[in-house]
Amino acid sequence: MFTFLDKTSYAQLAVVALILGLAPFTPIPHLAEKLIMLSEGRLGKAVDIFDLFFHLFPTILLLIKLGRNRRLEKQ
Repeated sequence: MFTFLDKTSYAQLAVVALILGLAPFTPIPHLAEKLIMLSEGRLGKAVDIFDLFFHLFPTILLLIKLGRNRRLEKQ
């Protein structure tokens, strides 16, 4: 199930997470805009929620990979 994640390097995931997290670069990145909307309680439309998860997805994958590798190192 995690073979794709195991084959992907940290550098690749970090680059994709940065690019997608900061896109579009002007005037304000979508991720920052959606997190502001979430903190203000204005994140209610389905398209905004999807957009938040879309821009966070590579970061979530990176965190999962980190957690899996730490768990495997302890075994």
